[in-house]
Amino acid sequence: MSTYTATVVWTRPSGAAFVDNKYSRAHEWRFDGGAVVRASSAPSVVPLPLSDASAVDPEEALVASLSSCHMLFFLSYAARQGFVIERYEDEAVGEMGKNAAGKVAMLKVRLRPRIAWSGKVPSAVELDALHHRSHEACYIANSVTAEIVIEPR
Repeated sequence: MSTYTATVVWTRPSGAAFVDNKYSRAHEWRFDGGAVVRASSAPSVVPLPLSDASAVDPEEALVASLSSCHMLFFLSYAARQGFVIERYEDEAVGEMGKNAAGKVAMLKVRLRPRIAWSGKVPSAVELDALHHRSHEACYIANSVTAEIVIEPR
């Protein structure tokens, strides 16, 4: 079993209000390799200026995590089958709504990869199999209840 860590840090600016619920949601995500990511609530959830629209919000991070995990397995499986990929770009989209229990949740994530190939290009059947295998192997996809749909572009 592997473990992964992330440190989330939020600090109230000196003298800033808090109990009125009008505080900045901007914070940092710190990772073991040294990466620091500016994060915030989504402006659609907590309006500006209390959110930082230029920062990553948890909903975007979940979508990116699913997309990244799928891509990493896809690249590996494609390479093993002798396919060469020049570029992989996914404009992934997450859809929030109420689940069966009436709670707001990420209900669906659409992975929409556009792949530039070099040399041999997989058939539609091979491409579908690569995506299916990648989805089945993705740890993140195996950890969420959202429906994940792959729509190659």
